[in-house]
Amino acid sequence: MRQILLTLLLLSSLYATKIEFEVLGSGGPEFDGRASTSYLLWIDNRARLIIDMGSGSMLRFEESGAKIEDLEAVVLTHLHIDHSVELPSFVKAGYFSKRIADLDILAPDGNKQFPSTTEYLETLFGEKGAYRYMSDVLTNDSDSFQILPIDVKDVQFTDKYKSFHLTLIKVHHGIVPSLALRIDIGEKSIVITGDTNNVNRDIELLAMDCDLLVAHHGVPEYAKGYATELHMKPSDIAHIAKEAKVKKILLTHRMKRTIGQEDKTLLEIRKSYKGEVIFAEDREKLEI
Repeated sequence: MRQILLTLLLLSSLYATKIEFEVLGSGGPEFDGRASTSYLLWIDNRARLIIDMGSGSMLRFEESGAKIEDLEAVVLTHLHIDHSVELPSFVKAGYFSKRIADLDILAPDGNKQFPSTTEYLETLFGEKGAYRYMSDVLTNDSDSFQILPIDVKDVQFTDKYKSFHLTLIKVHHGIVPSLALRIDIGEKSIVITGDTNNVNRDIELLAMDCDLLVAHHGVPEYAKGYATELHMKPSDIAHIAKEAKVKKILLTHRMKRTIGQEDKTLLEIRKSYKGEVIFAEDREKLEI
């Protein structure tokens, strides 16, 4: 019996799901030597989900060895340039790939200042769009694959894919419609705050007991003014991590005003959170 149990344990370990989270872009909307915000979810050595497509992310995607054919969905947390500008590049490159399956593009609903996901894709690829020569990508007559806009209109939205389960919530990011998301893969979970100051305290519940909290670190603790309407201070990130009992923090969306402040940031976080804290770099890959 003991030998049978050992054999079953060995087989289960051989076939266990391997989950990795890769930072394609760790920077913001600046000339900072980094790609802008973008992340990949790897499951059993295949890239299944891309979150945000900031400038430089397509090059980092290629460097990673990921294939567009393997993606099950795209999430754009919001439509600021440093989170979405590479989408047309991915779609064009996909034309020359072997992908034929539809690809969901999940992003926020619009307001007076920003388009909805559907309007955004129409502005890019519609019959009167900037890249109208590729308008077929919005139809099932596409020469490559169809992209399907999904406007996240509800305060909380869930969707289940073959390899993972998504939960998206609306968060405060000034006037910009924005999302945070939780990715559940079996018993493992990753939460990405997106750009937000978390003024409504929405993320604590979303992040409860997650294995990795990917927090956007756009402002230092001493920040004042409009920037604090858009981003969390280190103490805010620490509060979420403590209240939600997260296992690890990854600080990304690093900007010039926070780069070089790592010791001060860590000191502030350590006042209330004692777990592991990592400062993200492009192409950094963590096993979950």
